[in-house]
Amino acid sequence: MPGKFADAPIDDYLPQNGNRGYRVSRYELTLAYRVASNRLSGRADITAVTTAAQPRFALDLAQSLHVTKVFVNGAKVGKYTHQRGKLVVTPRQRIPAGGVLAISVHYSGAPKPVRGQWGEVGWEELTEGALVASQPNGAASWFPCDDHPSSKASYRISITTDTPYYALANGALIAKQTKASQTTWVYEQTEPMSSYLATIQIGPYRKHRIAGPGTVPMHAVLPPRLRIDFDHDFARQPRMMAVFTERFGPYPFEAYTVVVTDDELEIPIEAQGISIFGANHCDGRRGAERLVAHELAHQWFGNSLTLRRWRDIWLHEGFACYAEWIWSEAAGGPTADQLARAARHGLSRLPQDIVVGDPGARDMFDDRVYKRGALTLHAVRLELGDDQFFTLLREWTKRYRHASVTTEEFTDLAGHYSASALRPLWDAWLRTDRLPELPSAKR
Repeated sequence: MPGKFADAPIDDYLPQNGNRGYRVSRYELTLAYRVASNRLSGRADITAVTTAAQPRFALDLAQSLHVTKVFVNGAKVGKYTHQRGKLVVTPRQRIPAGGVLAISVHYSGAPKPVRGQWGEVGWEELTEGALVASQPNGAASWFPCDDHPSSKASYRISITTDTPYYALANGALIAKQTKASQTTWVYEQTEPMSSYLATIQIGPYRKHRIAGPGTVPMHAVLPPRLRIDFDHDFARQPRMMAVFTERFGPYPFEAYTVVVTDDELEIPIEAQGISIFGANHCDGRRGAERLVAHELAHQWFGNSLTLRRWRDIWLHEGFACYAEWIWSEAAGGPTADQLARAARHGLSRLPQDIVVGDPGARDMFDDRVYKRGALTLHAVRLELGDDQFFTLLREWTKRYRHASVTTEEFTDLAGHYSASALRPLWDAWLRTDRLPELPSAKR
């Protein structure tokens, strides 16, 4: 790979992902998928503005997909390379900084997950259908993109697949057309979205509305056989939405959809405006309600407010974990303080060799980051008191709605809500590996 693309990583945690020289504003994906053969063909129309004048531009795209044609600003490109997960395009004419970069890529292949140190992420075949779970770098498994969370854009996703199946993507369904054995579903995602949060879900599903109070439309997409258990297990989700809206501020998207696959999944998955659960999370006993709260909270913390660098993963997972405790408290279960102290006790028996504010790529999805991130927030809550703490969270989600965020921005904002300096708290909880003691609960 030429030095310009290899020598200056966007993010040290994923040095091969993300690209310099342009800023994407929109993706329009026109896709066709054959379920039985796992065959994907597509065209990606990418609208961007150049940030530097350079001879070549790179996109992330997995090698399992074969590129057949590339156009830049309407002209067919004669020279492009696709190696080691990078599609590098050389426009016929040099584009100045601030110029329009419209890239159209035609491609096809048998999509498969991207393999990395966190396992396999991206496009995944199910027993009957497919799902996409791309965190942190799996978007390139199904479309060419600038695959880094700081790169946010609007999307239009058109997916044509076999008619018996339901196809879901991010945003609002704006068109649906059936011709013979194929149905085309077109979705528009207007709010800016990171590439790893883009998703497609295909399966033997039916869609129904989740009834409940509140103004946020909530839907379920799942196999009919799971409907009865779902209606019990997810029954408190509208109340959960009300609690989080009060604590965190307005829900940041137009609607919220839960998908339950016909297969079992090891863990639930969040996408923008969508959460995906396995059939094993629908057990008729509300056994996964903690995870239901966690995934819903990601719509604020992770999907609307998205980290700029992966080192700040606690801004997603620590907040979503703390939302589990907030829900327990609101639902009449153990209080957040009780759960925090139990979590700290559990962590005290584990190795204390992780720094929450910069855990390293290998450990960024370690459960200790989740729990210690949540404990950091509880320590802030004990320091500020409930009124100031939740005012801080609402201001955080309002100020940075649909934006990219850093730990420094959160700690700076929190400082405005405290009469005393918070730096000792941040140093103890985010910047050292030794597990601090929780302050006493204020009466």
